[in-house]
Amino acid sequence: MNWAAIILVGIFGLMCVGVVIYADEFSAPWMRIAQVVFGLLLLGWSVQKAIAMILGKV
Repeated sequence: MNWAAIILVGIFGLMCVGVVIYADEFSAPWMRIAQVVFGLLLLGWSVQKAIAMILGKV
């Protein structure tokens, strides 16, 4: 794992949540919830990997 991959996944997760919240007006409510959960999952993964790299566990 390198920092570029972690940053790209984190940015994509953040953008995914932002687009769903602000721009997606036509999707079904359950689909918006699924997209937010997916974005938060990606964001959480990137934070977890960043912490692991800082602590030297990777």
